[in-house]
Amino acid sequence: MIKRIPVLKILLYFMLFILAFSMLVPFLWMLSTSFKPDSEVMDYPPSWIPDDFTAAAYKTVWNVVPFGRFFLNSVFIATIVTAAQLLFDSLAAYGFLRKKFPGRDVIFIILLSTMMIPRQVTMIPLFIMMKAMPGGVNGWIDTYKGIIVPGLTGAYGIFLMRQYMKSLPVELEEAAMIDGYSTWRIFFHIVMPLCRTALVSLGIFTFLGSWNDFMWPLIVTTDVNLRTLPLGIAFFQGQYIIKWNLIMAASAIATLPIAVIYFIFQREFVSGIALSGIKE
Repeated sequence: MIKRIPVLKILLYFMLFILAFSMLVPFLWMLSTSFKPDSEVMDYPPSWIPDDFTAAAYKTVWNVVPFGRFFLNSVFIATIVTAAQLLFDSLAAYGFLRKKFPGRDVIFIILLSTMMIPRQVTMIPLFIMMKAMPGGVNGWIDTYKGIIVPGLTGAYGIFLMRQYMKSLPVELEEAAMIDGYSTWRIFFHIVMPLCRTALVSLGIFTFLGSWNDFMWPLIVTTDVNLRTLPLGIAFFQGQYIIKWNLIMAASAIATLPIAVIYFIFQREFVSGIALSGIKE
């Protein structure tokens, strides 16, 4: 007997295929353009496969500007920010959940309300604060501290970790207290291992956000040696001419670590999207 395939299921898969293909096309076009010489970039009609396949754009990207330094800066900054948020957000979340102190709920509501403030609104006050920090005439401007410190913690991470910790049985912590565990030992030896899914999800989102951040490093740095990859890509866009093959090659290099992270942690990435919608 021939099994009937529901029409709605076929339509659903077809729509998903179209959606996936539409998202994949820009990435494929980026790779195609990065291997084209200058003479083929603006050809019409455009071609997907270069007639003169060359990797010259990738060599130029690394030689014209200190792109290797930009890459290392992005790795360093994103790694520090991610590690700090995993620690500080988890500590704050545990404190808001398990510790009782005056004004706890009010402070948590105020913290959540900061998520509704556009980031652009806080950039000028943050810049003034970084400039007023001790450390020279310009404070923390043009320093790694100026780029990293404002991102060491975030309201979203605290909220995500707190909501996940609420699902953990409090009996485990009470049993540990009876066995003589301190609060710090309970946190690091019991709570944190049980929060692996939430930690990986928060780590992925934080790393992606820091890696792709363009505006804040642009505002707080003028030293070329402190620039990150998004700023490095902008070097190839001139006032009167744009080297599209160089921009696409630089973008491909910048995208590679993100693609690797996604393929390694794609299950946790999906879990993170589900966790982000968790309710009280």
